[in-house]
Amino acid sequence: MKKSKVDQTLSMPGLPRDHDGELGSTIAPSSSAFNLANHFLIAMPSMQDPVFGGTVVYICEHNDNGVLGVVINKPTDMTMEILFERIDLKLSDGLRTTVVNEPIMFGGPVQDDRGFVLHTPGARYSSSLTVTDEVAFTTSIDVLEAVAAGDGPQRMLVSIGYSGWSPGQLEEEIGRNGWLTVGADAHVLFDLPVEERYTAAIKLLGIDPMMLALEAGHA
Repeated sequence: MKKSKVDQTLSMPGLPRDHDGELGSTIAPSSSAFNLANHFLIAMPSMQDPVFGGTVVYICEHNDNGVLGVVINKPTDMTMEILFERIDLKLSDGLRTTVVNEPIMFGGPVQDDRGFVLHTPGARYSSSLTVTDEVAFTTSIDVLEAVAAGDGPQRMLVSIGYSGWSPGQLEEEIGRNGWLTVGADAHVLFDLPVEERYTAAIKLLGIDPMMLALEAGHA
């Protein structure tokens, strides 16, 4: 089976880079006032898309070159332990069982043979993007090396693949009522069980998820 990789800088729409090709340390703003960085995209209950139906996507980056996000509530069969075996990293004996058994998310259909990490900022990694004071996005293997050594970020979410939209594409999907948007909450992103994240994200809007489901059913 092909190994998952996180050891190279990846080509992703809209990510700022310095002259060495590394990810920039801050988000490049969109020229539009409509900027969804650090927001949740919540799939409407009526969405039947096999990839994005029922998902919550955390938006890491939104500028004139496109949108990049990570699905945060679609676990794969892979755990952290399996991922570390595939990338030949030995886990420290002191790592908590919860870390070892943590599921890897399906982050989206783009670059789905590579790993991506959302985590709390702190240590500097070679290809990392600071989204907010609470969230960073890293594509380089050094963050997982730190985790393996027991010195990784305090809170994190690891995905295989990411979600990308070309310029104007996501705005069009939102205009067709495919998605709800709301400012992201790090507690929902990092702390809640996977199965609770969709409902919790909807509640951030002050909406009863049951009422939303009923409206979609009558659409």
